Amino acid sequence: MIREPLTARGAEQLRRELEDLKSVQRPRVIAAIAEARAHGDLKENAEYHAAKDQQGFIEGRISEIEDRLGRAEVIDPARLAAGGKVVFGATVKLVNVDTDEEVTYQVVGMDEADIKQGRVSFRAPLARAMIGREAGDQVLVPAPGGEQAYEILAVDYI
Repeated sequence: MIREPLTARGAEQLRRELEDLKSVQRPRVIAAIAEARAHGDLKENAEYHAAKDQQGFIEGRISEIEDRLGRAEVIDPARLAAGGKVVFGATVKLVNVDTDEEVTYQVVGMDEADIKQGRVSFRAPLARAMIGREAGDQVLVPAPGGEQAYEILAVDYI
């Protein structure tokens, strides 16, 4: 079994979603299927088919989340002692060398990634370029418009 890193916050978000799917969404769709069955002929019952499709989606997502949580290696960034190096869970402040634009990203798992929220997947080119580096280092990140150069200003474990 291949372990996948996940922050404590990401694991909690997945647990909350799983609980919602099991305790709210699943019962709701089961009730919708029962109601649609009561309307008679299932061949031409659009409500029934839509509810069955929704049930398939919910069951698939439940399986996916359970698998991810089962393979998760939960990492708490606050407990890291990486000696100032960028590692999974670290929050990194960068400056674009060309534009002087400062950005801050946390290196997180795939399910947690949200660039608008400042969370970048550890598999993304930016994260791969930063991992193992420390404050003061420059990194080159491949981008569609050409390589982008960044300088690492600070690395925090929060």
